[in-house]
Amino acid sequence: MGCVSFRREKFVPKGGPDGGDGGRGGSVILRVNPQLQTLQDIRYHARYKAPDGDHGDSANRTGASGDDVILEVPAGTVVRNRATGEVLADLQEETESIVVARGGDGGKGNTRFKTSTNQAPRKATPGYPGEEREISLELKLLADVGLVGYPNAGKSMLISRVSAANPKIADYPFTTLTPNLGVVKYGDFQSFVMADIPGLIEGAHEGKGLGDQFLRHIERTQVLLFLIDVNTDDILEAYQNLNSELEEYNPYLAIKPRFLVISKMDTVQEPPRLTNLPGEIMEVLHISAVSGQGLDTLRHRVGQAVDKMRQQVLDR
Repeated sequence: MGCVSFRREKFVPKGGPDGGDGGRGGSVILRVNPQLQTLQDIRYHARYKAPDGDHGDSANRTGASGDDVILEVPAGTVVRNRATGEVLADLQEETESIVVARGGDGGKGNTRFKTSTNQAPRKATPGYPGEEREISLELKLLADVGLVGYPNAGKSMLISRVSAANPKIADYPFTTLTPNLGVVKYGDFQSFVMADIPGLIEGAHEGKGLGDQFLRHIERTQVLLFLIDVNTDDILEAYQNLNSELEEYNPYLAIKPRFLVISKMDTVQEPPRLTNLPGEIMEVLHISAVSGQGLDTLRHRVGQAVDKMRQQVLDR
């Protein structure tokens, strides 16, 4: 609130108004912290409120503004208006921020209302309410390469062998329940970020197997790796089914550059013969995460593809 006050000093019985303004209320701000990887810290805290400003005081003293509430979120956080679904911000850069609820202005003290005809105003205004908004936060991982495959195809084993990521690995479906990120080094000083998402099943784009929650993490990737077990009955049919799930979820995913990666080559004598490859497949790679077969080639080929995509972005 603004203050109603009059200057009173010795020999100055009518010193005039000296009521100060009220302080501004604090705002609620989202800010990127590159050290964070999840929204877990704020997941179970549904309501945030910044404090009010202080009231104005005599001697034209303005009340202190309320402190802002700053919520730190990982890079890749999409901020939406909960009611309309409108995207308010897509926070990707380090220290990038957005004010999601602005604090209200402080009220005016009676000094503000002094005029030539009203030398002693006894009027002040209350503080104004700040914004109140419901938002939803959605995290989309920032990675260069996305691993796509069925459960138990060997994605977690692969990312653990080509990067320092340490995902849970076991010989049963759905070992991976949350996305994993790994930095893959190739060449002398080059690297790219690979994302391993949980295995997809038929109907993933509709949410089966939590597929819709996982597919969003590969929307930002530049290159896709379709990882398929060499022991699959029909490798190309399996690829087409996976590609259809991506296309149903987001048609843009179906045109991303991709490699077909045949895994678990240590379990067979010869690589499978594939004919009539779909034109969108850049190359077929044969690997074994257990024996290390083909991993250096994979790093090099995929790294080259990522470099090419990065250059195209810079040239635009």
